[in-house]
Amino acid sequence: MFEQIISPVTHDLGAFKVRRALPVRERTMVGPFIFVDEFGPAQMDLGAGMDVRPHPHINLATVTWLFEGAIDHRDSLGSFATIRPGQVNLMTAGRGIVHSERSPLAERETGPRLYGMQTWLALPDGREDIAPSFEAVADLPVVEDQCAKAIVIMGELWGKRADTTCHSQTIYAEMLLGPAGSLPIDNCADERALMLVGGEASVDGQPLGLYDLTVLKPGVSMTLTSDKGGRVMLLGGEAFATRRHVWWNFVSSDMDRIRQARDDWTAGKFPKVPGDEEEWIPIPGEPKTVSYP
Repeated sequence: MFEQIISPVTHDLGAFKVRRALPVRERTMVGPFIFVDEFGPAQMDLGAGMDVRPHPHINLATVTWLFEGAIDHRDSLGSFATIRPGQVNLMTAGRGIVHSERSPLAERETGPRLYGMQTWLALPDGREDIAPSFEAVADLPVVEDQCAKAIVIMGELWGKRADTTCHSQTIYAEMLLGPAGSLPIDNCADERALMLVGGEASVDGQPLGLYDLTVLKPGVSMTLTSDKGGRVMLLGGEAFATRRHVWWNFVSSDMDRIRQARDDWTAGKFPKVPGDEEEWIPIPGEPKTVSYP
């Protein structure tokens, strides 16, 4: 029932840890998902916070989903949103966008909590260089019974569809299981994966490893259960026929496009982020996110 189990690489950022499951040498994508980070849970000190300075993206869409805490998002379109649990932020980079992510002032004054997911979706062939856009969707469908609850973040699951834009066929959901809770994992996409991000859970009796990205065998329906309670993310969608490259914050089917974006960022040709124009992240010598052959 499990096709592959990917143990994430953990980056200790001091105030909190980030666990990166994709991309890895063994696998670059699950459906359109080409980058999967889990961060926290963390309790930061009073006055501290997360500060991700302005940085660029191309040919992808970022999806931010929080379990605890809050993040201020600003981008070069002029968008501003405070991300909170229950609200999905989808930023489509397309031909190019710049954004920053910082802890709100009110959170810093009380000691920020931070716990959630950030994922990147590769944009499909013919749509990689679409116009950039941003949306925040809070009215998301919920499926629940006495022992289980699921929030449909993207796509259609359990007969309910989220209003979040999907550039390709995508499924994404948070599942909360109480003691003795269960949820069906239907055969609803070309590629599917689960990540246990808290507590414990099993699929047809086979335990999930905490923070592992467990890729499920295609074409098989399964049941997710928990004896003591757990939090699990379900993600996936259509398999891409064309290979995608990843280098730093850039994703594309064309390495020349990535090189151009790198040169444009170095030359200051990307737009600024209104309200956050003084700082930026320079091109790294050796990025932590790289392409694999």
